[in-house]
Amino acid sequence: MLSQVKSCAIYGLESFLVDVEVDISSGLPAFDIVGLPDAAVKESRERVRAAIKNQNFDFPIKRITLNLAPADIKKEGPHFDLPIALGILSATEQLSAESLKQYAVVGELSLDGKVRPVNGILPMAIEVKEKNLKGIIVPWENTEEAAVIQGIEVIGVDTLKDAVDFFKGKFSIKAAKTTPKGQTPYRFEGDFSEVRGQENLKRCLEIAAAGHHNVIMIGPPGSGKTMIARRVPTILPSMTFEESLELTKIYSIAGLLSSHSGLISERPFRAPHHSISIIGMVGGGRIPKPGEVTLAHHGVLFLDELPEFPREVLELLRQPMEDGKITITRLNATVSYPSRFFLIASANPCPCGFYGDPFHECSCSPQQIHKYLAKISGPLLDRIDIQTEVAPVKFSDFESTSITDSATIKKKVENARLLQLERYKGENIYCNSQLTPGLISKYCKLGRAEKLLLKDAFNRFKLSARAYNRILKVSRTIADLEQSQDIKEDHLAEALRYRNLDKYYQNLKI
Repeated sequence: MLSQVKSCAIYGLESFLVDVEVDISSGLPAFDIVGLPDAAVKESRERVRAAIKNQNFDFPIKRITLNLAPADIKKEGPHFDLPIALGILSATEQLSAESLKQYAVVGELSLDGKVRPVNGILPMAIEVKEKNLKGIIVPWENTEEAAVIQGIEVIGVDTLKDAVDFFKGKFSIKAAKTTPKGQTPYRFEGDFSEVRGQENLKRCLEIAAAGHHNVIMIGPPGSGKTMIARRVPTILPSMTFEESLELTKIYSIAGLLSSHSGLISERPFRAPHHSISIIGMVGGGRIPKPGEVTLAHHGVLFLDELPEFPREVLELLRQPMEDGKITITRLNATVSYPSRFFLIASANPCPCGFYGDPFHECSCSPQQIHKYLAKISGPLLDRIDIQTEVAPVKFSDFESTSITDSATIKKKVENARLLQLERYKGENIYCNSQLTPGLISKYCKLGRAEKLLLKDAFNRFKLSARAYNRILKVSRTIADLEQSQDIKEDHLAEALRYRNLDKYYQNLKI
């Protein structure tokens, strides 16, 4: 007998339908799986055999040939267990093959027949809807994730017997439902009002959040760099439904979604340790998986103590910072992951941390300082729009009554983003940091006084062409925060102040 059950597989961040074909014939007992299965799929033979027996079904002592089509794409993961088991039961006429046609099935089986949760359910549900199937059978723990996709039935099952009974029509399992837009807003633990002093740094991060500009902060230990960076998500614009859906797909495939979770509603904040590997940062491995730059998509990637990271890891950030995606090529596959993250980096000015600190004496030589900062390459630094020094906190700052909270800053940031969305409608970009050279000349026009100021700064600080463009982008964001149609001289002057690291290198006397 021959039967067919539909299932799904993951390739990069996308899913595709897989036909699980089961043929049972006479001959010596065997159980062969073809169609480029990985080790987890091959091992499903023993899990399926035990699950069928322990759920009081008959396992055929015959020759079983199982094909996963299309056969030219590698199949990975244990989520084929449940469709394989249903295919065998259908081929042995313990289940009607006709009832299986309109549903895709995914789920891992335990030896006693229980269905375990699996990764990547959300992109699978999207593929089921696009292929006009009636619904998808998933482990009960994955139902809320799959039910985010409207227009298909999402059936959660606890055991193999539940799935069989559903297809036999013995009882109806109520389809899971969720309301993606009605989720509880995320409550952040910190707030900008907790940061005393550092008004200049707050202003930098307000501009960065409004235009999605990358930032590097350089200052002595204890000046508040890490504290304020961890509060940046509180001032970022709320996520749209499309952004939440894309981010949830990434975390679903990476296996980072908690049980019974729907859409991710808060922007991610990723802060990897400086001992991270290349694969951990950008993704990859024998079976390519998303790295930190992808897990920070639509959110913040915070690199504390930037010079302590391996240089080869930092240099790999250049492509995703420029293109908003990372492409990983391996022998068996080439996959692209989105990586439009908001980079915040912090660094001490020297190995001891006190170069330029008025309250502490630096014990480092100019050569040591230069070697320390030289770990941050010029091309990488050029891709960071805002570069600012952080001064030590004074005692008077703790008694200051001038405190701005995150909600106030977030409102200004969202107003500036609305201006950008309206301005770039039809340009396929959504914020100032994405402006191309052609769009910069269109939307960042300068008057005569502004051109003279920028020319003088360009020659004095020996800026690169990329730095020139990024100064114009930051100026455009500052103007948007002031609700100004044109870039004025004070907007440009403020943007020029945020190129401090260029001057830092020039002031070192080696």
